[in-house]
Amino acid sequence: MPGDGIGQEVIPVAVAVLRAVLPELETVEMPAGWEAFEKYGASVPAETVTTIQACGAGLFGAVQSPAYKVAGYRSAILTMRQELELYANIRPVISLPNVSPRADVDMIIVRENSEGLYISDEESDGETAIARRRITKSGSQRIARKAVEVMEKFGRSRLTIVHKANVLPLTDGLFRDTVRAQIPSHFTVDELLVDVAALKMVGAPQTFDTLVTTNLFGDILSDAAAHWGGGLGLAPSLNWGDAIAVAEPVHGSAPDIAGKGEANPLAAVLSAAMLLDYVWDRPDLAARIQQAVASVLATPLPAKNRTALTQSALLQTLGENHP
Repeated sequence: MPGDGIGQEVIPVAVAVLRAVLPELETVEMPAGWEAFEKYGASVPAETVTTIQACGAGLFGAVQSPAYKVAGYRSAILTMRQELELYANIRPVISLPNVSPRADVDMIIVRENSEGLYISDEESDGETAIARRRITKSGSQRIARKAVEVMEKFGRSRLTIVHKANVLPLTDGLFRDTVRAQIPSHFTVDELLVDVAALKMVGAPQTFDTLVTTNLFGDILSDAAAHWGGGLGLAPSLNWGDAIAVAEPVHGSAPDIAGKGEANPLAAVLSAAMLLDYVWDRPDLAARIQQAVASVLATPLPAKNRTALTQSALLQTLGENHP
C-alpha cells in the first residue's frame, strides 16, 4: 500500500529489498490513503482490508491526511489499526552510523495502538470541546503481553512503564497496575511519569531498554526518541496484532519533495525488515537488510536522485554479501 506522496516512491524500494533477500515473496498492491478516499470514498477500501487479512502482513507508505475535518474521511492508518486490531505499535530506536547524535542508543518502545485518545471520540458545541480517553483492562493486558513477547524475542530484560497516574489515577492507574501484573518476575520493571520519561529521553536515552505506554504518550515519546536514530525520516515502525502486522515508515507523505526522486527510502526499508524480524521469524534476513542500511549510511548520498541511488546501493550491498 504505497499510499500518498513519497509513499509511492519509497515502498517500491522496500519491496525490491525484501525480494532481494526473500525471492519467494509474493506481493499484491492495494489502495489506501487520501487518494484512495477521493477515488473510492474510503481511505482504506473494504477490499484492501480483506486483502491484508488474507495476506497476514502489509507494508504501508504514507498518508496525506487533511488538517481539518472532512465528512466521511478517517485516517487510513487509524482505520487499519482499529479494524485489523493492530493493538501494538513497535518503535525500535538504534544508533545508526553518520546520522545518530550518539552511538549508544538501543531501545524499543511498545505503544498501545488502539485505545486512549485515539478512539476519536470527540464532541464540541463551539464553546467547549471534549475528547474522551478510553483505557481498558483487556487492552492493557494484551499490550503488556506483547511487550513481554518482544523482550523475550530479543533477549531484553528491563521494562519501563510510562504513565501519568498521579494526575489520571483511574485511567493511567489501571494501565500501570494491569501491565505490572502481566510481567514475569524474571524481568526488571520500573516506572516513570511521562514528563520525567520525556526529560530522560532528551538527556539520557542510552539508559532505556524497553518501554511500554499508552497511545498518545507513546506517539509523542517515540517521535522524540527517533531523534537519536537519525530523525523521523529514518524511523521504522510495526503495527502488530495477534495474527496481522502492517509495517510503516514513520515519516509523512512529504508533498514538497514527492515526485522529485529525493525521498530517502531507508525508513521504509527498515520497516520492511521488521516484518522479517518480528513477524516472519527471519532475523538472519532482517540483519542482512539492517547491515546493508548501515553500509549505505556510511557514505551519504546526494539529495538528487536519492531514492534510486539508495535502492541501487542497497541491492548492490546485498548482492555482494550473498552473490
